[in-house]
Amino acid sequence: MLNSQGIGELSLKEHVLITGGAGFIGRHLARALLGKGHDVRVLDCLLEQVHGPDAQPPAELDGAEVVIGDVRDAEKLEKTLSGIDSVVHLAAEVGVGQSMYAINRYVSVNDLGTASLLEALAKRPARRVVVASSMSIYGEGLYRDTDGKLVEDATRKQAVSLSWDPIDHVGRPLRPVATPEWKRPNLASVYALTKYVQERMTLAVAPAYGMEAVALRLFNVFGPGQALSNPYTGVLAIFASRLANGKPPLVFEDGRQRRDFVHVGDVAEAFALALEHSNANGEAYNIGSGRDRSISEIAEALAIAMDRPSIGPEIIGKARTGDIRHCFADTSKAQRELGFVARQSFTDGLAKLTEWVAGQEVHDRVPEARRELEMRGLVA
Repeated sequence: MLNSQGIGELSLKEHVLITGGAGFIGRHLARALLGKGHDVRVLDCLLEQVHGPDAQPPAELDGAEVVIGDVRDAEKLEKTLSGIDSVVHLAAEVGVGQSMYAINRYVSVNDLGTASLLEALAKRPARRVVVASSMSIYGEGLYRDTDGKLVEDATRKQAVSLSWDPIDHVGRPLRPVATPEWKRPNLASVYALTKYVQERMTLAVAPAYGMEAVALRLFNVFGPGQALSNPYTGVLAIFASRLANGKPPLVFEDGRQRRDFVHVGDVAEAFALALEHSNANGEAYNIGSGRDRSISEIAEALAIAMDRPSIGPEIIGKARTGDIRHCFADTSKAQRELGFVARQSFTDGLAKLTEWVAGQEVHDRVPEARRELEMRGLVA
């Protein structure tokens, strides 16, 4: 519907399409939108790496219409978009490490998939398209040097004898600070490249056909429903799969790299808000908790939560190609313009994740993923 200024707003009830909606975030978003009274249609190919060989739509999608298909299938897209008012585009291959060798696959699914969706939407425009972008587009986060100057283009060597942290041009240490949306992208992996293309393509093409567009740059999302047997999924799910099998989490570098972990329930709410707020049109937002934690810290906290406190992380002392040192979110823009605040505490989120993991069959595929990266020279 249109308000008095002619700007699109979410009506009391809409028919929302979620691409990739059977995945981790999609299933939580579907529940949130159904709970708000919307009709939900899901398009998902049920990728074996994520869903397993005998995949079925998850129980969280009860009440939603589920269409099994690939976002690159033009005929399937045309039918799936019939009657749709707005779209949340989550369908994507996810994983920095894997993207550095499965290049064709990542570019095809993420970028060609987005192009196919937008081309179909050009024929059947929706009110608004919200696309899942990623914190990976920043590369290294924002830093401050010893003179107090902000540094947007921090770089470092992969193999560092004294420190893994970036330094300035005269060798002085840089201090990481929260990364805002205005920081220039620094695309350090194929995954980052594809997510940036997804974001920019959506924000460029949608308005040309009278549609509104919003991009959410997601930081490290965690919670129940993550693909525990996918060694390229979120780090907490990977650590949980190791601990569930009585093995230590494998931590690259020295474990002191810092990230922002945000619960999937908060992320689902962020997408719902991005569909609703008229002033979000044309904008990109960081979606994180606004808190940063080291990778070793979260590995130790998860081991305690899973009642395996004696299994400490295994510090590898090597880096993966495409990894960055520090990046955590400045969420002030999302709070100001969307009303988004992450409400789930990290401790409570870990407890919910642990409870869910206890009821799952978990296959640890981390060693084979590590061998794959090492064989290709992507770990040094």
